[in-house]
Parts: sequence; C-alpha cells; structure tokens
Amino acid sequence: QVQLVESGGGLVQPGGSLRLSCAASGSIFSIYAMGWYRQAPGNQRELVATVTSGGSANYADSVKGRVTISRDNGKNTVYLQMNSLKPEDTAVYYCNADIKPRAGPAARYDYWGQGTQVTVSS
Repeated sequence: QVQLVESGGGLVQPGGSLRLSCAASGSIFSIYAMGWYRQAPGNQRELVATVTSGGSANYADSVKGRVTISRDNGKNTVYLQMNSLKPEDTAVYYCNADIKPRAGPAARYDYWGQGTQVTVSS
C-alpha cells in the first residue's frame, strides 16, 4: 500500500508565497517522476510541474518563473515552492508519483494524493 500525503496549502494574498510538500510512504521500491497538478472549479486537472528522480524539472508555462519543484529522494518527498501567487492559481493541488512498489519485474503504478486547497485572495 502506497500513500501520498500533501501539506502546506492555505489562504494567501496575491503576491504571496506558499510551499507545498508531499511525502510518499508504504511499500516503495523505487520512485520515478514526481509532480504536482491542480484543478480549479469547473476546469480539468492540469500539470503544474514535474521532476525526475535525477532532478530534471518541467513546468507549465503559466507558472514558469514563479514556481520551483524539488525533491528529497531520501525522504521520498516532493516540494512545490510557489511565489508571486495570483488569484488564478487558486485550485486544489494534487501530488502525483510514478512508483514501483516491489523489486524484480513488478509493474510501476501512478499514485495520487488527496489534494490540498490553495486559495489566493485579498
């Protein structure tokens, strides 16, 4: 059983900052890519940023220059530092991870966290 648990969401004023964290736990042999997605009311879930196990990051155009994704492989944790937040960043943010639960020829699976609300408002 693998779990992803997010933390760090909340209410912040425009221009403010938040740092989201997501820790993976349970039966984990290897974690490949990790990432953050978000879903605003009435919208589809969209990519925010991803990071490979080697640290290579990819960002959505809408957040480039304002957001930094990082990970601590020793802690099985991924972070999302968000600066210069805008009202349009308001959404539920979901953590995602590509995980191989067991050694050998076992398959890899896509796991999701439960989501954390980020609200940007004055």
